[in-house]
Amino acid sequence: MPSLTPIEFAGLLAGIVAEVENAVHEGLEKATKIVQREAKAELGRYQDAAGPFPAWAELADSTKDDRVRHGYPENEPGLRSGGMRDSIERNVQGRTGRVGSNDDKMVYFELGTTKQPPRSVLAGALIRKEDEVAKVIGHHFVGHLFGEQVVGGALPVINDE
Repeated sequence: MPSLTPIEFAGLLAGIVAEVENAVHEGLEKATKIVQREAKAELGRYQDAAGPFPAWAELADSTKDDRVRHGYPENEPGLRSGGMRDSIERNVQGRTGRVGSNDDKMVYFELGTTKQPPRSVLAGALIRKEDEVAKVIGHHFVGHLFGEQVVGGALPVINDE
């Protein structure tokens, strides 16, 4: 292999840095889509415990009655008009990916109130999809930098036991 001049080597490093930034951004784009899709799908269905977040409590009878009175199904927690679900958005800036909502009702739903138990949507979605997100980011990152032909976009790990 021919040797590189310092300027050529600096150019090579700059190209690698750019590839790393692209891989991170594109991996986070895919990861936030996974979490956003899961969070939206959770609303309207009772969720099991996820990490430190408890399983969703059954809706109160008064809430069920109110839902029916307003023309909604009795037992779809967090889902009435679909506005709260539709408010779940994602964004990627630099090396940070976010999934969240600007709907105040989501805060009350996620964290609970004095009258309503917490029902984790956003954090629960991330915990439920943690392995898938890690795999997508890892495969995308390795595949982007080294080529998809490298073991389907993943480098093998050698177990030295």
